[in-house]
Amino acid sequence: MLVLDEKPSRFTGSQCMSSKRNRVIRMPAPYLRRIWLEPSRITNREAYPFCLPFLRDEFELDFDRAITIIAGENGTGKSTLLEGIAVLAGYDEAGGGKGYRPIDHSNAIEAMGGSLSKALRASWLPKITNGWFFRAESFFSVARYLDEVSSPYADFLSHSHGEGFLRFFEERCQRQGIFIFDEPESALSPARQMEFLKLMRRMEEIGHCQIIMATHSPMLMAYPNARLLRLTKYGLEPVTVRETDHYKVMREFCEDPTGFVEAVFEE
Repeated sequence: MLVLDEKPSRFTGSQCMSSKRNRVIRMPAPYLRRIWLEPSRITNREAYPFCLPFLRDEFELDFDRAITIIAGENGTGKSTLLEGIAVLAGYDEAGGGKGYRPIDHSNAIEAMGGSLSKALRASWLPKITNGWFFRAESFFSVARYLDEVSSPYADFLSHSHGEGFLRFFEERCQRQGIFIFDEPESALSPARQMEFLKLMRRMEEIGHCQIIMATHSPMLMAYPNARLLRLTKYGLEPVTVRETDHYKVMREFCEDPTGFVEAVFEE
């Protein structure tokens, strides 16, 4: 569950503020330019998340575009990496924006990767802490709070799951900031994913939104101006959509749905 330390800001796109002093940053995204692992900050290599294979001493990641998309199989560490970046940006590993914090992590079922931030170094130009870390698991506790606030932007939960997500994205994700999405397609139909692509285009055209996203959706991976990376136990590598396992599996399915499913049963 998430609660607010402070009331949500209500700046419009033309009022994007980047600090407590309401200083407008006029530089375009990306703002987070590079992260790297500092081995001297790791006290136990056997402990999670530092035991993940991709977190070698030489691990680093550059952000040279406004939109970075990370693909990879379950368990490779995509969410862990995003959680670490989110904490570096000033958000909680459980999701939310600046001013949101979880009441209690002790009952969490899954281990989260916020502790990764303790061993990460970051290069910013400039540092910015506005934005949002979206996790589907925490969306409804945030939306419930916002619906209770007297605000013209509220009323997220009266919509379907996917419509609530999109309404939330539309209201929150066009302000200046760094936006981290962990599998946003989880509640979006293919048609809704196309709407999300249009939102990403608007965010890119605004010029002051940096997006870092992990996804299993080939449709989202295909965003034309993004840097697409594949995360494996060997680290991160640039790929094209057609080179991803996600695309290859979906292509085989679309070519022969019945034969594909029968082959899965026979394995």
